[in-house]
Amino acid sequence: MEEMDFIVGRAKEGMNQALEHLEKEMLNLRAGKANPIMLSSVKVDYYGTMTSINQIANINSPDGRTLTVQPWEKVMLQEIEKAILIANLGFNPMNNGESIIINIPPLTEERRRELAKLAKSEAENAKIGIRSARKEANSEVKKSEASDDIQKNYEIDIQELTDFYNSKVDEIFRVKEKEILTI
Repeated sequence: MEEMDFIVGRAKEGMNQALEHLEKEMLNLRAGKANPIMLSSVKVDYYGTMTSINQIANINSPDGRTLTVQPWEKVMLQEIEKAILIANLGFNPMNNGESIIINIPPLTEERRRELAKLAKSEAENAKIGIRSARKEANSEVKKSEASDDIQKNYEIDIQELTDFYNSKVDEIFRVKEKEILTI
């Protein structure tokens, strides 16, 4: 029984990781409002080391359409500006000598649909991860030396866990899709 509980625990851990990865990916999908997370993928050449932008500057969103990047060292303004352009996020940074201001253009209907498809794809990837954890757990249960009845009960438990995590993925996707498609 302890071995079976361990197998189910590992499956739950794997499914949880798939869900956490999905949540992280959904944060990177922009829904039209300015959010400092939009710049999380930007890496700046900080004295020869590629460094995350949030480690060398404060990033704020004073309103829903603007991001401001205030570097801790003014000499980094050009490097940060260059890194934002290189990241190819579709932003046009403006350097005012003190900070960098980025106006976030409103999303077109076509772009919103693309982002919704991307969100759906990420949700599907999470479900694939969940099913993979289920498959692995079920094969370990079958290999165990427990009786057939116990194996069947644990397979049912694993399927219930799978259904629970799949419903969480669907919920996260619905929320993100609504956020993306709402103007």
